[in-house]
Amino acid sequence: METLTLTQTYGPIAMIVAFSVVVALAMFGLATFMGPKNPTPEKNEPYECGSPSDGAKGVKLSVKFYLTAILFVVFDIEAIFLYPWAVLFQSLGVKGLLEMVAFLGVLTVALVYCWKKGALEWQT
Repeated sequence: METLTLTQTYGPIAMIVAFSVVVALAMFGLATFMGPKNPTPEKNEPYECGSPSDGAKGVKLSVKFYLTAILFVVFDIEAIFLYPWAVLFQSLGVKGLLEMVAFLGVLTVALVYCWKKGALEWQT
């Protein structure tokens, strides 16, 4: 098996990141320096779905919103661990399979716990 150097491994990723940053900065710079600027009171006024917005004065978001968002992030990040495992599935053998079954079991227990506690319900 051939050993890859650090440049061969991460070089393509670094090139994609660098290209993305250059394109984003170029678009931002072109829009900032070359775009027309004619601010008027109407253009600076908040606008939402065809009618002027009254804003969200006094509206308090439920803590359930934040709890659901945090749970989404936690389970989403943990699901990312499935991709490297799937790539190396054959080389990991039965031991790798059993470890992933244990990992998914812990995730399932956590999800059932959150579900039973009502963390996934939107009603207040």
